[in-house]
Amino acid sequence: MTVLFEIHPENPQARLIHQASLLIKEGGLVAVPTDSSYAVVARLDDVNAAKNLRRIRGLDDKHLLTLLCRDLSEIAHFARVDNQQYRLLKMATPGPWTFILEATKEVPRRVSHPSRKTIGIRVPQHPILRSLIEEVGSPLLSTTFIPEEGERAFVSSDEFIDDYKGQLDGIIDAGRVSPQETTVIDLSGSMPAVLRIGAGDPKTLGLEID
Repeated sequence: MTVLFEIHPENPQARLIHQASLLIKEGGLVAVPTDSSYAVVARLDDVNAAKNLRRIRGLDDKHLLTLLCRDLSEIAHFARVDNQQYRLLKMATPGPWTFILEATKEVPRRVSHPSRKTIGIRVPQHPILRSLIEEVGSPLLSTTFIPEEGERAFVSSDEFIDDYKGQLDGIIDAGRVSPQETTVIDLSGSMPAVLRIGAGDPKTLGLEID
């Protein structure tokens, strides 16, 4: 059974956020709005979370999943961040950015990239998602919600609710969200590398675009 939550995008109802958080704490998958398209989230410490997220997207175990964190201090718990990286992250978060960082031992092996030992990390700005992470009390494991063999991420629950009933434990309906993807910055090497340009402008962080 899939539970549908109709939540106000700017003033999330605490009761509904709590109910959605319980589904996640119990090991469920929930489709959530973000500042860039929809995502599917799960509890980080659930042993089946990574497998279930990849299953619903039709992905293999080499696909990088993303941690949705509350703030910079939480990022530092799951990724190695030096002073230069910290300053860049401070400028960019919260917002529509995904950063690839070297994972710490706090990140389960099934979650990090199997060969590079990296993890995608993001501090979202969407009020619903921020409230949900806070209510769960720990980062959420996530993947952008794109249909299997599709190219465009879902931007409204109307686009997927009929096809994914029974596959998701919960769906948060908050109207239409931005169709732009996050901008992806790889910080795992010696120099920052822009892997994808999306809603975030790398120039605002002082990064050059090749």
